[in-house]
Amino acid sequence: MADAPAAPVPVVGAISTPGRERPMEDAISVRPHLYSPYINRNLPIDFFAVYDGHGGPHAAGLLRDRMHLILIDELMMVRISLDLTSGSSSSGTESSIARRERLEAQRIKEAWKRVLRRCFQRIDEMALVTCSECGIGVPCGCPPVTLGMSGSTAVLVILTADSIIAANCGDSRAVLSRGGRALPLSNDHKLSAQLPDRIDERSRIEALGGRVEFGDRARVQGILSMSRAIGDKYLKPYISAEPELSIIKRIPEDEFLILASDGLWDVVSSETACHVARMCLRGEDPAGNHNFMPWVEGADGGAIFSSRSAVAAALLTRLAVGRKSLDNIKCPQAII
Repeated sequence: MADAPAAPVPVVGAISTPGRERPMEDAISVRPHLYSPYINRNLPIDFFAVYDGHGGPHAAGLLRDRMHLILIDELMMVRISLDLTSGSSSSGTESSIARRERLEAQRIKEAWKRVLRRCFQRIDEMALVTCSECGIGVPCGCPPVTLGMSGSTAVLVILTADSIIAANCGDSRAVLSRGGRALPLSNDHKLSAQLPDRIDERSRIEALGGRVEFGDRARVQGILSMSRAIGDKYLKPYISAEPELSIIKRIPEDEFLILASDGLWDVVSSETACHVARMCLRGEDPAGNHNFMPWVEGADGGAIFSSRSAVAAALLTRLAVGRKSLDNIKCPQAII
């Protein structure tokens, strides 16, 4: 029997640039064909993530180096769990078969949620005692205040055979362009200048005995302007590492993904970002120049960018900088 055709590898463009006010503390993770788990019918999954660090690069670097490995570890254990609980018969009426298929799909969906919650829990526990600067698996030798104040957002997207799975903790964001429209895959855990954008997050913080102070912007305990993050030992338990998850079916109208830190989203809307990226991916220059595509497809081998996705990421970054974004900016982008 002939081997099944290999799954296509998404085309990815990623770029990072320091902001105007602080050094680079962020990290990107692009892991196509990361692993072929049992719950994806032994087909490869693609993993993409943006980690927006604060208080130093320690937490973001740890996430970049370890999160995908923890995911593989958790998926290997889920395979055993599913094997032990499987055993439904393929016989039965059409309605009973359809019902079993729905139950199996729901069981797999819940398995993914358990896996990702466990991944975020494990990486958060690790971030409280170690960092990428000192070496994984050894106690952190950084000053306690450095480790205690270091943290990071984490937004990740996993592409399976038929689903798009997103997990978010913090104010980075994942957006899917579907049928010409921007579809957010995550909700920002953002505290704005007047009120928390997430009133439910403020209620959670206050129920734990914490406070949200208002100055230039709302901040947890007067320090951090987001309500969830990895790390931030000194702000526990008010800063939560619990991710919010979404799982949607892939459809033919899905075009591409944009994952970015708030350095982009603070000054560029999801709709505008998708419009700019869409024009780039179609080979059209949003600025109306006619010498656009030779940057990518130069016949003389002098192309500046490796793909149209890379052009889109670069232009989105330039747009954010031009709009006076003060933060570091990350714009990894994958074509589905």
